[in-house]
Amino acid sequence: MAKRFEFLEHTGDVKFRAYGRSLNELFGNCALAVSSVLSRGTKIKNVKSKKISFSGKDYESLLYQFIEELIYLFDAEGFVVSKADVLVDKFKIEAVIYGDKCSNYSDLDAIKSPTYAEMYVRQKGNMWECQVVLDV
Repeated sequence: MAKRFEFLEHTGDVKFRAYGRSLNELFGNCALAVSSVLSRGTKIKNVKSKKISFSGKDYESLLYQFIEELIYLFDAEGFVVSKADVLVDKFKIEAVIYGDKCSNYSDLDAIKSPTYAEMYVRQKGNMWECQVVLDV
């Protein structure tokens, strides 16, 4: 697979498109994109892990909640994501989030929230693709 995610032009916010051969890989690549925004491209070490699980009504709501959870870990627990192993089963997610304490890094950026504006999750042939706008 050529690229996991790419950043797109957006006025005032951060917009990205992520790709995967499966929903699991797609959501994992979204975690990489969020990590890149939070860390400003600095490599985050896989020192700790946290498990999360929840369900949603569709793939967009799952993706929104998943990104919200990554932001919550950053804001409330001082934990910055480096990667995620994700299992999507229908409209339920179980994931192991890897990362490190924010205090081990300088110059991290915050994300306020994901938005539903322009968000989609869809299958294109044998690939999955999503688009996300983050309010920064």
